[in-house]
Amino acid sequence: MLRFENLSKRFSDRVVFQGLHHDSASGCVALNDESGSGKSTLLGILAGALEADAGEVWIGGHSLRTAPAAAKSLMTYVPEDCIPSPDSTGREYLQRVASARNDVVSDTTLVLADRFGLTPHLGKRFEQMSFGTRKKFFLTSAVLGETKVLIADEPVGGLDAAARAVLVDLFRALAQTRTVFFSSYDEAFTDACAATRIRFADLAQRG
Repeated sequence: MLRFENLSKRFSDRVVFQGLHHDSASGCVALNDESGSGKSTLLGILAGALEADAGEVWIGGHSLRTAPAAAKSLMTYVPEDCIPSPDSTGREYLQRVASARNDVVSDTTLVLADRFGLTPHLGKRFEQMSFGTRKKFFLTSAVLGETKVLIADEPVGGLDAAARAVLVDLFRALAQTRTVFFSSYDEAFTDACAATRIRFADLAQRG
């Protein structure tokens, strides 16, 4: 469901990474590498928020380069700091994502939002929310529509213990039918999600 070939990126004279390859179907994959290694840059490229210098990404079989709309329609992207627009409310954000994916905000979505403690925040604007609350709205949107891939940059950042437990349940459930690709320093969370751990050195090797 998530595949990339020969991904390379540099900023000025600094090579961030080059020649990265990966192919995964359903399941959780955790990118565990040191700070400054380029994890956020890679995830941004996979989500179409940044452009690679070389290589290609496929989401659910659709090329992010030649069919970006189709690819992005099958993806949920959770950046490290989640703020789509400051004046959007939580409810409006979920409704907008649902509409884009030909779905509605169902009771199932609202139950997940409530488990994350979001019910009191549905009418708040994103600019009024804490870092963790914004992130929980983005994570909740992962259940909207028939997506194939969830890409999340440090998803446990800003979450308390109760929300982390909900996120483990969410990732394990999504991983039954989708690719969950995330970065994390938290080994306990990675293990709880039954995620396969990888590093950039693994992505630079084929096979």
